[in-house]
Amino acid sequence: MKKGETRKIHTTVFSVLFAVILIAADQWTKHLAVLHLKGAEPRILIDGMLEFRYLENRGAAFSMLEGKQVFFYVLTAVFLAIAIYVLARLPHTRRYLPVRICLLVLVAGAVGNLIDRIVQKYVVDFIYFSIIDFPVFNVADMYVTLSVTVLALLILFRYKDSDFAFLKRQNKGENEEE
Repeated sequence: MKKGETRKIHTTVFSVLFAVILIAADQWTKHLAVLHLKGAEPRILIDGMLEFRYLENRGAAFSMLEGKQVFFYVLTAVFLAIAIYVLARLPHTRRYLPVRICLLVLVAGAVGNLIDRIVQKYVVDFIYFSIIDFPVFNVADMYVTLSVTVLALLILFRYKDSDFAFLKRQNKGENEEE
């Protein structure tokens, strides 16, 4: 087995394990929220700033598009297909490790909320920043928000358009030399 093939296998195994661990952490925190917060008064962590409160969100942020579950299924499926396509074509080099990590965290967030939507028909939210009256959110939402922010910064300040030319190439093998 060639060195590049071994690297691909290791990267793929690490990527899958990393995503599974993140998804499990999200689902575990939501399970804890259901056990300890559902039907209970909010738990204040920092008075006037941060609290845990249970919310069943049937929409998106601010409960937008409430009841439009099919839209979320389709949107998530399209996003996951694009992310998997990019991850499959992403060179297995250190240069692209930050992009790979961001995409994996983003995928974990999307899958975490998708699991809720499929199993329960709503997403469990429980983290609330009362100081700014921010919408109640969950760990998967944090994954999505942080990874999109970091990915945008990477694309704007670290990478050039030419660094992503591999997405247009037909031959996957061309990107292994980078």
